[in-house]
Amino acid sequence: MISDTTPLRGGPHPGPIASPDRRVRSLAAALYGYAFLRDLVLLYPVYPLLFTDTGLTVWQISTLFVIWSASSIVLEVPSGALADAVSRRLLLCLAPLVTAAGFALWTLVPSYPAFAVGFLLWGVGGALASGALEALVYTGLERLGAASRYARVIGRARTAETLGVLASLVLAAPVLALGGYPALGVASVLACLGGRRRRHPPTGAPRAGPPGPGADPADGEHGWWVSPAGAGWPRRTPTGRCARRCCWSPSSPPDGGALDEYLPLLARDVGASGPAVPLLLVLTWVGVAVGGLLAPAGERLGRRGYAGLIGGSAGALAAGALIGHPVGFLLVGVAFCGFQLATVLADVRLQARIVGPARATVTSLAGMATDTTIIACYVGYGLLATVAGNRVAFAVAVAPYLVVALLVAVVRPVRR
Repeated sequence: MISDTTPLRGGPHPGPIASPDRRVRSLAAALYGYAFLRDLVLLYPVYPLLFTDTGLTVWQISTLFVIWSASSIVLEVPSGALADAVSRRLLLCLAPLVTAAGFALWTLVPSYPAFAVGFLLWGVGGALASGALEALVYTGLERLGAASRYARVIGRARTAETLGVLASLVLAAPVLALGGYPALGVASVLACLGGRRRRHPPTGAPRAGPPGPGADPADGEHGWWVSPAGAGWPRRTPTGRCARRCCWSPSSPPDGGALDEYLPLLARDVGASGPAVPLLLVLTWVGVAVGGLLAPAGERLGRRGYAGLIGGSAGALAAGALIGHPVGFLLVGVAFCGFQLATVLADVRLQARIVGPARATVTSLAGMATDTTIIACYVGYGLLATVAGNRVAFAVAVAPYLVVALLVAVVRPVRR
């Protein structure tokens, strides 16, 4: 459907052209809707409990998480390259379908093999969207002359994702009480399908004439594989090497997502049970939502301030886990607020340093680096929790965050 603000390619515009601010708001609204629906999955708050109630141990659950992250690592960069070559919007449309297939498998045949295949599909779906989403949004804003708004827009998008999780936490308790895990599985599949039907973020105002760099190939751009740089862009060009260093630099914090998978187990250990577990997790995800909203203010943090943010969040997480009472989740919420802010700031700094046509590829490379650290966390947590329990495992798991905070505070970035 062509509206009165949609320009036609190769000819004069038939009507008034929307202002840049209006197009930015349209891009942001589409992004927020997609982000919200993508995380409105009622299985999120309780799937570790589904695994334990099926008979799995903490170590077996950790191996499932390793399968999940390993699939993301294998597919991160190829999917980013595919997004640069074909269409970022197409990949964002396919990702929820693949994830929904995994949730359907969990619902129909709950068992370790089904959980493993489901996580494999979830990893594929996550890899399809990883890199493509951030690159699509940044490019769209750049084409509208609003790249400086990326921190605000992506921070609010992260908050929209968190609001989707919060909605799933609130809805999961009554749905679990009424229909059990099968009802949660059906609702999760429907949420994924709803996210697919949501209009995905545009790349900015369509333009007649030769396309500019970094636009979505779906708009008629040359594919990634026919660019002069091709697959070697992150390796051969000065800009690519700079982005690669940024992906692996100490300024990229360990992802708090490695630990939030175990939060339901921690909640059960401190006295929550059944439908009360999702409600207790609300405290954590409120903190995550606030962290995303603080992104514009967080841009003013210097190197030591950023290090303090990571270190302080790690300390709050350890203290909240060791308290051994539901009130400790207040500190856990504060910790995840800080981790979310640190992650968004790392993404903002990465996107600001990338130029050229392979933005999604390099963003996926950063995601692959994160997934590598997450696998180490899953393995370590599974071993430690089996011996000492979830509370001690959470307290010890903050060590990598403290190391990153120290490196950020001490190591000065190289400028060229």
